Amino acid sequence: MMNNNTCISIPPLAQTMDGDHFFDHRCIWVNGPVIVGAGPSGLSVAAALKQQGVPFVVVDRADCIASLWQHRTYDRLKLHLPKQFCQLPNFPFPEEFPAYPSKFQFISYLESYANHFDITPCFNETVQSAKYDETFGLWRVKTLSLSPKPTQVEYICRWLVVATGENAEKVVPEFEGMEEFGGHVMHACEYKSGEAYRGKRVLVVGCGNSGMEISLDLCNHDAKPSMVVRSSVHVLPREILGKSTFEVAISLMKWLPLHMVDKMLLIIARLVLGNVEKYGLKRPSVGPLQLKNAAGKTPVLDIGALQKIRAGEIKVVAGIKKFRRGAVELVNGEVIEIDSVILATGYRSNVPSWLKENEFFSSDGIPKSPFPNGWKGKAGLYAVGFTRKGLSGASLDAINVAQDIAKSWKEDTKQKRKSVAARHRRCISHF
Repeated sequence: MMNNNTCISIPPLAQTMDGDHFFDHRCIWVNGPVIVGAGPSGLSVAAALKQQGVPFVVVDRADCIASLWQHRTYDRLKLHLPKQFCQLPNFPFPEEFPAYPSKFQFISYLESYANHFDITPCFNETVQSAKYDETFGLWRVKTLSLSPKPTQVEYICRWLVVATGENAEKVVPEFEGMEEFGGHVMHACEYKSGEAYRGKRVLVVGCGNSGMEISLDLCNHDAKPSMVVRSSVHVLPREILGKSTFEVAISLMKWLPLHMVDKMLLIIARLVLGNVEKYGLKRPSVGPLQLKNAAGKTPVLDIGALQKIRAGEIKVVAGIKKFRRGAVELVNGEVIEIDSVILATGYRSNVPSWLKENEFFSSDGIPKSPFPNGWKGKAGLYAVGFTRKGLSGASLDAINVAQDIAKSWKEDTKQKRKSVAARHRRCISHF
């Protein structure tokens, strides 16, 4: 957070449910934007604004930066793309970092980024609502903090940057009979390591990058995973002839149309990985890059799970019909005895739950305008990290947002200085 903001304390008015305590209320005028979210997207915007000399406030419901990475990822996670495609603006990764930094290295990088640009978010503040006040032409952002004592803060600002991202909330589907199952059930965001699952029969629901990697990790810890494949999925090698598949795709797209690049990637994948469909991994009819652009569905970049599938150490199974006591019945009639369930069922945006606006964001919490035009709305509303293009897309958005806000902020500041100077001259002439 940068200073230049004005804080107004308001007497406590609201009681908690038990009636024993009162909320403290504060109203803060922010001489710049409020950025909601202290993950890579929010940090990128804040750093770019800092370089432009624009004050800001960053708020986050968690107790640290990049809480998704720090609290809701498994230990073996590494960046799926080479580090040069994942660095934030104006701050490269350390040279000694490997091509695919680990989760812990990436967290260290983000902490260094925040320290380098002197970004100090307001942690443990959950945004309850953000609404544009048309009468005054300002945003009113209300947050609630319960520590060290219940406090409600209302930030008033001209610009609001939504940087909570596409993965703010876990998706937990409902299955018939789950209450009868009796075994341990968790979402992938709670999974850390397969150490606790040695010898256990584990059902992994989902076959995206998380589902594949968790299944691989379970294998490496001598568990017995079965992976539910409910729909089609593209599996690509992480590297082609020593180069990142992503890097190869970018190079090809400079010369060829998207559908041709997709065809080439699928041919290469068949040569490198073989026919994955015979193992139960049916490919979508739409190519991997087209599917990513249209639906945001990322292809799986294989780092060893496919070998375990071929060897029978990861069992690919059909969709779930219902759960039973200690077992699951699949849609093909097969019944599998299991001890635990890990739901690698993805995440979603939480923007609709707090942003009182229905023009810029769709009902699923993603900007209606696709990349590269989904970063700017009306009345000073901006979005970063919703491009479905990972960290590189968020960085591009952050630069655009910061430049746009800085331009308006500097014009406003210039007008205010002119107004103050004019009043000063009138005072001098009066005397």
